[in-house]
Amino acid sequence: MSPAKFSSRRSGALLAITMLLTASGCHKQVAPPDAEIGPNPTLPEPNEYLLPPMKTATSKPWAKGEMPAAGPGLKVEPFATGLIHPRSVFVLPNGDVLVAQSDGPKPPVNRPKDVVMGLIQAHAKSFGPKAPNNILLLRDTNGDGIADQRFTFLEGRHSPFGMALVGNDLFIADTDALIRYHYMPGQTKMTDPGTKVTDLPGGPIDHHWTKSLTASADGTKLYVGVGSNSNITENGMVAEEGRAAIWEVDRVTGAHRLYATGTRNPAGLAVEPSSHDLWAVVNERDELGPNLVPDYLTSIRDGGFYGWPYSYWGRHIDPRVMPQRPDLVAKAIVPDYGLSSHVAPLGVTFSTGNAIPAQYRGGAFVGEHGSWDRDPFNGYKVIYVPFAGGRPSGKPVDVLTGFLADGKTAHGRPVGLATDNQGAVLVADDLGNAVWRISGR
Repeated sequence: MSPAKFSSRRSGALLAITMLLTASGCHKQVAPPDAEIGPNPTLPEPNEYLLPPMKTATSKPWAKGEMPAAGPGLKVEPFATGLIHPRSVFVLPNGDVLVAQSDGPKPPVNRPKDVVMGLIQAHAKSFGPKAPNNILLLRDTNGDGIADQRFTFLEGRHSPFGMALVGNDLFIADTDALIRYHYMPGQTKMTDPGTKVTDLPGGPIDHHWTKSLTASADGTKLYVGVGSNSNITENGMVAEEGRAAIWEVDRVTGAHRLYATGTRNPAGLAVEPSSHDLWAVVNERDELGPNLVPDYLTSIRDGGFYGWPYSYWGRHIDPRVMPQRPDLVAKAIVPDYGLSSHVAPLGVTFSTGNAIPAQYRGGAFVGEHGSWDRDPFNGYKVIYVPFAGGRPSGKPVDVLTGFLADGKTAHGRPVGLATDNQGAVLVADDLGNAVWRISGR
């Protein structure tokens, strides 16, 4: 068969499968997204599918001069453009910004669904070449909020994502290992070969490959978010060993333990400045309907269990998981704050500094990468969750929108967030290949 005929047949098969999958769930009414936001989200009855719906936005690059829209009292600027799949950002003490440009390792195909998901989700990939799996350093030499210098800081990494600095120790969380480098302030290229601190759960499946990372307030411990190896254990429990959890790692020795479990994909971690409590944004499970299960923002308790895979939002049983674990479900912690279903939160940072208006200070900014299995789409924006006394205290505010145009075309998708030294918020856009900077007007 010629390549052209094979491509045509594959495209036709993909279209047919996509239509079938989408049609299998179209009869279900979709609740307004705000019904699932806050400490007490509305939770409908689960809807199991023979063939779950899969739907991704059509990708279209930002046109010249186009950018997301900032919320009330805010402005947005392109801190850097022309990047290659920027996934996370980290601000160094001197103001330099590290950007992880990364893609995940190619997963093995275990089920027919994996083939379909791979083809459909390919439409949501970034524009341009494959990510180089490196770390860039961006520098704003004149303080105008736009990086005018960029350097290749670190190369040869294995799907890097999380970054943290304690003293002169720079930590990079690859998909399969936590690496320590000796950092010298002001350097533009890492010369230290690096030392492995500990292995992290990697392949061969490596379903959720991004490993989020933050340091404790005193710098003695590192916290690593490790996502599950499946949606709901379909790859077996052996594949989930050490996963769907937040690890606590001793910064010096590399000794580690499971600090919290049952967090399906803790894709973003941050320490709340006033209480020094650890917080996470967690991507919940799919294929229970467009209104389940709400992704969430929550404080993380030492030894806490957050439900996955046996239950969700506390003690709501997932009927697909057998055998059940009533002993674990009985102690499942209810998350602090629902973000709505399938918004895919991948980044979180707490606001500090004076570069943003007072109404955006003290709370959490969350980057919502956007849904791929819900109609209409959900997420595709950055929100601000106000806090009082170290806890969420009100409705979220949209601070960066416009990533999704006309309800179906994606120009960008926000991922990792960081607060710079002036208090502005940096947003990695892995579809639009940019880093945006949000500040006050």
